Parts: sequence; C-alpha cells; structure tokens
Amino acid sequence: MSKYTLAFPVQTEIEIRKSRFIGFVFPVSDRDAAMQEIDRLRNEHRAAAHVCWALMAGGQSGMSDDGEPSGTAGRPMLEVLRHHELDGVLAAVVRYFGGIKLGAGGLVRAYTDAVAAALMQAQRIERISYAELDVECDYAEEARVRRWAEQQGYALVHGSHAETVRLRIRLPGIMQDQAKDALRNLTQGRARFS
Repeated sequence: MSKYTLAFPVQTEIEIRKSRFIGFVFPVSDRDAAMQEIDRLRNEHRAAAHVCWALMAGGQSGMSDDGEPSGTAGRPMLEVLRHHELDGVLAAVVRYFGGIKLGAGGLVRAYTDAVAAALMQAQRIERISYAELDVECDYAEEARVRRWAEQQGYALVHGSHAETVRLRIRLPGIMQDQAKDALRNLTQGRARFS
C-alpha cells in the first residue's frame, strides 16, 4: 500500500538529445484535481509535442502516453511513483521535441528520469487517513472534552446542543480507539460514541 504523498509541487527540467523534458510532481486529492493540473499544463505549454502523465490516487489511478508510442511514457512514470510508495500524487512530463528520435528504450529512460529528477527535489510526507468521532456528553463535561481535543491537536468539526452535547472530532483514523478510551476516562465513563 502506498503510504506517502508530497508536501508541495516540484518542477525540474532535463534535456536529452535536443528534446526538453519538463518534469512535474504534484500532491493531489483525487483524479479531478489531477486533470485540472493536466489541463493547466496543456494550456501553459501549447507548443509542446506531448504532455504525458501518471496518477497514483487509490482507485482513481491512471496514465497517458499522450501520443508517444504505447508504454513508453505513462507506465514508466507510474512505476516510479509506485517504487517511491506514493499515493495522491500526479507526475507529468511536458516534452518539447528536439528533432532527434529517441526510440522506445530512450523514451522510457527519458520519462523515468524526468519524474525521478523531480522526486529527488520533492519532500515525501506520511499519508494519514482521517476519521470523525461523534462524542455525546453532558453539558458539564463539554469544556473538558473540547480542551482535550484541542490539546491533542484534533479538529472540532461540528457541535450541537440539545438534551446533551454532541461533538464531532476529526482525528487520525488509527487514534480512534485511544481517543474513546481517553474520553471515557476523562468523563468517568459518561461519554458515548455513535
């Protein structure tokens, strides 16, 4: 499973036998966000011969050779992302043709090297999946629960007040069980979870 994403986008450029290969890597939330970046690159680089890309985004992954011979651009770029255990990442390479054909092996190396060069400058960060925990407590315990969530660095995303207080807390998914135990202790067992 891919467990890293990128902290910020990176752009690099390499030249191979007079062709310019501009490599980009972007952190993206999903395929729609990735396609917006591809459209932007196509608009910015209208004179480019190809805008090839590879996307690792869970079930929304994909790739495109954009007119290069099949299997010479998208697939090698996707393999680089897999090798680096990345998810939520778009790799794109804009190619300005320099007049000299590189052959299938040369293209594979060029697209692989363009993405690898961008990733060498990128900062990988751990990808964390978040969950929301619904907590029900008495009014007397609300301030204590809110303070606890703040001290833990968790986000309070919703609160409602009726007969009891209901708070929705956003936290890393792997922390849910620990959070429930902590909140039960904090409220002497009176906190309820739905």
